[in-house]
Amino acid sequence: MTASGPPPKPVHVLLFDPGSDQEGIHSLELGGRTVVLLFEDPDDAERYAGLLEAQDFPVPCVEALDREELEKFCAEAGYEARFVPAGFLPSTDEDRLLIAPPERNMDVTSWKEEQEAAQRLAAAGDEGSGGEASGGEASGGDPELEAFRRRLEGLL
Repeated sequence: MTASGPPPKPVHVLLFDPGSDQEGIHSLELGGRTVVLLFEDPDDAERYAGLLEAQDFPVPCVEALDREELEKFCAEAGYEARFVPAGFLPSTDEDRLLIAPPERNMDVTSWKEEQEAAQRLAAAGDEGSGGEASGGEASGGDPELEAFRRRLEGLL
């Protein structure tokens, strides 16, 4: 038996609806990039989840997962995996978002509506206008409007 070093340490991420069809991972939008936080210390991840809850954001579950697998998932999905080491101290405004969420957060259910809208668009084919809506006007069949309506209904 050869020694290959210590087993890889897990990282801790914030998941919504883990194990369900609607599972999602907490991410931030930073400078046009979607960033997934990979916490080294589970206490840091729990604290971050608590700060989200204090902002009336749905409480995510802290899950320990393999760092290499998460980094691969993020790369394939077009996300940036950002490792947050234990004892991390921010030096910039962007770094601060790695230890405390922004004051404004996107709705946690938005990924659900985006998936549904994409499925409806795929089912409908290319019979639409062939592009995104412009001018702020939307017809009754506008998938973006439908997704927004469902988000609002989900808040009730």
